[in-house]
Amino acid sequence: MTLLGIDTSGKTASAAVCTETAVLAQTTVYTSLTHSQVILPICRDVVKSAGLELSDLDGIAVSAGPGSYTGLRIGISSVKAICFALDKPCIGISTLESLANNVSLHRGIICAVMAARLDLVYCAVFNSDSVKVSRITDDEICPIDQLADRLEKMPGDIAVVGDAADRLSGERFITAPPHLKLQLASSLCSAAFGRKMGTPDELEAAYLQITKAEKDLQG
Repeated sequence: MTLLGIDTSGKTASAAVCTETAVLAQTTVYTSLTHSQVILPICRDVVKSAGLELSDLDGIAVSAGPGSYTGLRIGISSVKAICFALDKPCIGISTLESLANNVSLHRGIICAVMAARLDLVYCAVFNSDSVKVSRITDDEICPIDQLADRLEKMPGDIAVVGDAADRLSGERFITAPPHLKLQLASSLCSAAFGRKMGTPDELEAAYLQITKAEKDLQG
């Protein structure tokens, strides 16, 4: 199976073409431009670099959240458009699970953690046997101090990954290196392989919290 992975959930825009055994092409850009300006050209380039056409793909994986509201909408809308046009299947993958796959070589507990608002973070905990990442907790939003207290009760050294990884400090926390800390579309593909894909009209974002505008209306 050959997948195109697209991640626009955070500060980076990332696209990759992968098989189950190889990353054929990948581009990840930390950009000040909006994802709507860069993601489709990046997708076009990685598919071309892999020596393929969009029609050659077996499906598309996209980050479904949590993450930037605008970024998630851009990525999901782009995937829907491509899949409707080409009659291809697609799948939404948790951003946090994708991040955990960045450091799948770590044997033991992995915590994926992303900044939300103020002292809140998006987080989920996984376990890895150095090959496969399996989920321990659901994706959630919680105070960073509460997450740290939970992790202290878990055994062994803990790999932490994501844009809020540096906010967890202690001898048992192993922070992912810079090139693995943020979202990578190849990791998104890794999480997608082996899962049942669906139709583009089934694809939805998982925000985990309401938007600021909605909070302002409620307040």
